[in-house]
Amino acid sequence: MSDETALLPAAEPQVGAEPRATSASREGVAGERFWTGIRAAVANAVVGAEPALRLLAVALLADGHALVEDVPGTGKTTLARAFARALGLGFGRVQGTPDLLPGDVTGSSVYEGGTFRFVPGPIFTNVLLVDEVNRATPRTQAALLEAMQERQVSVDGETRRLPEPFLVLATQNPIELEGTFALPEAQLDRFLVRIELGYPSEDAELEIAARYQATDEPLERVEAAFAPPDLRALREAARTAVVGDEVARYLVALVRRTRGHPDLRLGASPRASVALYRASQAWATLDGRRFVLPDDVAAVAPAVLSHRILLDIDRELRGATTAAVVADVLADVPVPIVRAR
Repeated sequence: MSDETALLPAAEPQVGAEPRATSASREGVAGERFWTGIRAAVANAVVGAEPALRLLAVALLADGHALVEDVPGTGKTTLARAFARALGLGFGRVQGTPDLLPGDVTGSSVYEGGTFRFVPGPIFTNVLLVDEVNRATPRTQAALLEAMQERQVSVDGETRRLPEPFLVLATQNPIELEGTFALPEAQLDRFLVRIELGYPSEDAELEIAARYQATDEPLERVEAAFAPPDLRALREAARTAVVGDEVARYLVALVRRTRGHPDLRLGASPRASVALYRASQAWATLDGRRFVLPDDVAAVAPAVLSHRILLDIDRELRGATTAAVVADVLADVPVPIVRAR
């Protein structure tokens, strides 16, 4: 067994066999109902962002975080706020600036009435939007690492747990680089998926403009479509979705193939195997299945792997892209044939 495979949760020997238990069937239906509900709720405020929304749902179910990368004005903040409202979760926002301090994010202690009292920062919420994260200094960016990895914050020698669920949605503008601090590879690796929104179609853009005639704030039309207690059960269902041996070997092969690609100077790490494993489970859950197919792995691979690999500088100058590398890897690695029981 390879080192990467050893890091993965234990897989059941059969793949593609639909669970027979009634409870498992209910969990599958709940996953499909969850996706249908939040898609309909968010559509009241956001137009044409279904692929990005699905990846946000994957990050939430897989207990991960999302990096939303696109030019200004494409709806990154609106999507994050609508997503939190549709789930009935707490929402906090931090604006990345060069003078933002770690205490502005995590909170700090104040002296009051002869004693110190801890004042929680905006990080103590369910969905934290860190807008323009690359404008914050490396010291402030590093303040997020413990929260993202361990779901806790250490301030003044005391460790405090964060609410469950906890999801960081960080945005950054890939075009404007003046006054920014690039995220280090160690922090990029903590994001389960990287999401690009892109420009909407002409019809979608017309609908976006028209919505502001009907209401000042389209977000007010977004109502909670899923209760937090149900969400906890669904996250557990996603964690236990069946990943058979052949599918696990397929996803590990995808990760390992990046390490020998000629366009790269750094391939994906073993943490990428775990991320791809969990994201595939969440994707299958959203489809109402309790088992993972190779198609699920291929569907999430671009979002999971593209920010975990580094291009060779010479190849990058010649036009190579991480998206093209992931596409090459998907085309090169044979897809296993999974037979239903």
